[in-house]
Amino acid sequence: MPIQPIPTFADIVDAAKRLAGLAARTPLLASARLDAIAEGRVFVKAEPLQRTGSFKFRGAWSRISRLDPETCPAGVVAYSSGNHAQGVAAAARLRGLPALIVMPSDTPSIKQESTRRLGAEIVLYDRATESREAIAERICRERGAVLVPPFEDTHVIAGQGTLGLEIVEDMRARGAPIDQVLVCCSGGGLTAGIALALEELAPAAAIYSVEPEGFDDTRRSLASGRRERNAKTAGSLCDALLTPEPGETTFAINQRRLAGGLVVSEAEVRAAMRFAFEHLKVVAEPGGAVALAAVLAGKLPTKDLGTVVVVSGGNVDPAVFASVLGDPAS
Repeated sequence: MPIQPIPTFADIVDAAKRLAGLAARTPLLASARLDAIAEGRVFVKAEPLQRTGSFKFRGAWSRISRLDPETCPAGVVAYSSGNHAQGVAAAARLRGLPALIVMPSDTPSIKQESTRRLGAEIVLYDRATESREAIAERICRERGAVLVPPFEDTHVIAGQGTLGLEIVEDMRARGAPIDQVLVCCSGGGLTAGIALALEELAPAAAIYSVEPEGFDDTRRSLASGRRERNAKTAGSLCDALLTPEPGETTFAINQRRLAGGLVVSEAEVRAAMRFAFEHLKVVAEPGGAVALAAVLAGKLPTKDLGTVVVVSGGNVDPAVFASVLGDPAS
């Protein structure tokens, strides 16, 4: 997919207006225990409480709300490991459009079932041997449908940037400084959207991407100055964060705005999921918990700083979540 126009701050404001009354304004949560561990002030943006259980509805509606059902009768096609799928399915249903999602066969059943309940058709593929992009593009050509990519789209990125607007507004209301923001990162759309919002409203804030061990393409890309690919496309607990490489558009934004990239282990992710449940009363999926894991594991200095952590989603397979809660080591 060719590089898309970089969203402007005005695009993010427009997306916020479109989302008003449809997306939840998720809270910033605080925890005395978390502050004590960090030796600073830490606030958690709780996107598991968002519509469809993750931040993805923001970008999906920002894009799909611009489509006219009369001129787009074939609807939309997306590819996703689950969260973008549900966001697109929900947005398409609201817009009165059919939706088809190309989804990995190893996607947790809870995400597949939720996507189907929202009215979307699902086509499964093997993420280790097949290209989701190629499958989706073929279906779009055959049906005359519109592709809604998970991150390489101007309006999708702008929609994710509304999360950054809310962070700044709510931190100002608390009188708390924003010294650094940690964001769960896959293709980079959420990170890029937040970076653009903070570039306008809190330019001194340092922004860090956080990825699971073995899938740190953004961290390595930031270090090398060019887009790097992961050696594998499967095999992590963090199923939501397994994009092979950063997007061209998202990396163009993140390369100039991010302070760096952080990496966490699966053990650290499991510990963060348990912490979120016990101390924040939030159900966090593995990929959604990596930024919190980075703070808990001391991946960067937090003493005497104001840190915002984005927990990006809560669509975790029940069996996985039960194993995390039942493991004293996590």
